[in-house]
Order: sequence, then structure tokens, then C-alpha cells
Amino acid sequence: MDYAVQTPYSDPGAHAHLYDALPDDVAGIAAVVRNLVIHYRGGGIEFTGERLAEIDHRWVSSMLTTDQNRNGTALAEPREPFDRIVGCCRDFTLLTVSALRHKGIPARSRIGFGDYFRDGYHHDHVVAEYWIGDRWVMIDAQLDPSGDHKFDLQDMPRGPFLKAPRGPFLSAAEVWLGVRSGDLDESLFGIGPESPIGGGWFIRNYVHYQLAHLQGDELLLWDNWGTMTDTLDGADIPLTDQIATLLIASDNEDETATKELAERYRSNPDLHPTGRSYITSPTGAPHTWVDLVRPAA
Repeated sequence: MDYAVQTPYSDPGAHAHLYDALPDDVAGIAAVVRNLVIHYRGGGIEFTGERLAEIDHRWVSSMLTTDQNRNGTALAEPREPFDRIVGCCRDFTLLTVSALRHKGIPARSRIGFGDYFRDGYHHDHVVAEYWIGDRWVMIDAQLDPSGDHKFDLQDMPRGPFLKAPRGPFLSAAEVWLGVRSGDLDESLFGIGPESPIGGGWFIRNYVHYQLAHLQGDELLLWDNWGTMTDTLDGADIPLTDQIATLLIASDNEDETATKELAERYRSNPDLHPTGRSYITSPTGAPHTWVDLVRPAA
């Protein structure tokens, strides 16, 4: 896949011209994105109704339409927190990826878990990567790098895959295989230690999100398709084992694994959405099937 090319999800559509005035450096782009998005749970404001429903924006073009209808100014012009797009880590990342692709920089989103939000726990998270010619650089566009962090948020360290010492962010595939081998405790991975939304089934679903995002379907973290479930009972565990193993191999620059992932994703309807998604939105709206149709420009 050519990560310098927009996907239907990252394509800004009629708003592409707004990217022309953005900074050319990645840190500057991420700073603009933090001016555009506020996290629906971590932004300090309780959003409800139509404002909370903004978290279901699947498409960057829809996010930018919401911003421009509300603010109508250049993307770098300061927005009050209440006036920003309500979203989550996936949205900070996808907007960053979108802007980088617009500038011809290969970029992609990474699905996994971060250990730097709460001691002793790994929260589900999405970060961005961009290619600098010889390696992928990982950046957390959601967090202000001027904060008190133990590592560089603009070039996040990585540990060796499936071995200690591990980095602050682990891909879903790494976590799944770590849990399967007994090296990681599944109860320490999810949306929060106080929530039942976590553990084995949740990690498994995130492996499938990881695959989809890497194949250009940068879906919501509450989109569901194929064999994704809220339990491991009856789940196709061998399939997820195979996909996670291939994802790790691909991360280790195994081109055969990369090609096999692409082929399996295209050919297996259990691995990709077939035009629809079952959405389980945190807004509290009824769970339902939706058509994955990008809105007209």
C-alpha cells in the first residue's frame, strides 16, 4: 500500500486547500491538529447530544466540514476548546496522517495500547507513524510534547517486538501474542481498569482494527465486522493468531508477510467490512448496522 496516498477515510475532500497553509514540519502539523480536536472523555468538557455524536465522524472530510461550519477559519487559527471537533485518539491521528499525506509524506495509523496514561495499566490508543526514508517514526499527536513525559512523544521509542524491554506503546498484535504466550496479563489492557471493556476479546478486536487501518480502512474504534465479538467464546482464535503473527513479521520488514496480509484482507470477508459496519458507539445510541458510504463533497 502507498501510504502517501489518501484513503477514503483520510481524504479531506473539498477541504484539501486548507492543508496548504499548514506547517511543513510534523510537530507543527500535530500542534494544529490539537487545535482542531478535543477528546470526548479527556478534554475536561462534558459533551452531549449532537456535539457528542461528533465522535462518530468516520471521514476526515466530515470532521473538517464540522470544523468549518463552526469556525470557518484557517486550521491554525486558535479554537476555543468547546469549539473543537469532539473526537478521540483515532481522530487526532487520522487528521495528522491526512495532513502528512497531503504533503506527500507516507503516514499511517497504529492501533494498540499505551502505558503512559496510568501507572500499571495499558489504555487503548492510536498513534501515527510517518516514513523518513529508512524507518517509521512514531508520534503521539494527541498529547502536548511540552508536558512532563519520560520519552519523546514526537519520536516514540520502541522495544524489540515481543521481547523486553518493551516500548511505551505496544501494537495490538504484540499484546495479543504476549497474552497468548502468557507473558502479558490481559486484564491490564482496555479502556480503563474501572471498565469491563478490556481483556482478551477487546485485544483480539484491536488486532483486527490494526489490520484494517494498515490496509487503508481507518475505521472507528467502535466499528465491528466479520468475526469481531464481545467475547472469546466461539471466536476464531487461530485466525487472529495468524494475523497477529503476520503483522509482527510485516513490522520486521518481511515483505512476504506484508503481501500475504494484503491478500488475506482483500479475500477474506471475515477480515474486512463488506460495505457495512455494526456500530457500538460510546454516545449511547442504539447499536445498529450502518452503510460505510462516504458523504458527498
